[in-house]
Amino acid sequence: MRRRSFCTAENVDGNLQSSKVHIFDRHLKCKQRDRDAWLINQKDSLVNTVADNLLYRLEDVNKTFPTTLCLGGSLEAIRRSVHEQGGIEKLIMMDSSHDLVKLCKDAEKDLSSDNIETSFLVGDEEFLPIKSSSVDLVISCLGLHWTNNLPGAMIQSRLALKPDGLFLAAIFGGETFKELRIACTIAHMEREGGVSPRISPLAQVRDAGNLLTRAGFTLPGVNVDEYQVRYNSTLELIEHLRAMGETNGLVNRVKFLKRDTAVATAAVYESMFAAEDGTIPATFQVIYMTGWREHESQQKAKRRGSATVSFRDI
Repeated sequence: MRRRSFCTAENVDGNLQSSKVHIFDRHLKCKQRDRDAWLINQKDSLVNTVADNLLYRLEDVNKTFPTTLCLGGSLEAIRRSVHEQGGIEKLIMMDSSHDLVKLCKDAEKDLSSDNIETSFLVGDEEFLPIKSSSVDLVISCLGLHWTNNLPGAMIQSRLALKPDGLFLAAIFGGETFKELRIACTIAHMEREGGVSPRISPLAQVRDAGNLLTRAGFTLPGVNVDEYQVRYNSTLELIEHLRAMGETNGLVNRVKFLKRDTAVATAAVYESMFAAEDGTIPATFQVIYMTGWREHESQQKAKRRGSATVSFRDI
């Protein structure tokens, strides 16, 4: 009987994958993703822009990716953009939300003309149910920043790739929601005399390259974009976050927000950041990461001291 190898806990360094640190409530996040399926806005310019910019990186690669895995996040936006990319024959779309996977499956009939064989899978990025060395490309758009063990999830993505396979990911960076963080902190201090966690911790730009290297990817690349979206009110901003599935998912969250604290947060936000036309800005920092699974054909750095020409002479 042939034994198959999958990208799960037993195939990953135990110190990375079996981390007992639980920052995010994954069960709650799955429920929020289910709600996202009902509130999702297909014309969300922010999500569509991030998906387009992520896949735009494929145009610089002189290589085809017959089998592609799309992890949880902005699945619908990725699916609409990926049909414009040549060389993809089979697409596996995975998310932890059953409702979101069903939504993507129901929308598939509108894209049936692109001749991409598409399959759908309900699964968790933290325990990737994908056979090792089975896909050519892994895409994750605005989903991995909700994993409790980001290095472990990236290692599993690398193991799922064939040699010389490509990993593409976009996550929110630490400057995201900076205006909302300030307003929440001031309002909580004023109304409750202390600060409770309301916004999730996010990776810093300086950490992204280290994450790729730690996960074992070669030729790592990191780019950062900042987007500023304007809203008519703080309530409109919160509704947008709910539709994106980006509301509070912390394990140690305070489950109820007092009404006067919520009102104070909106008042502080608008008094500190509102523009002359009355709109309020929200910053979204997106970190784009690219990495390859090791292959003998890839460029490799020479060992230190092996140079034959001095930069001084040049």
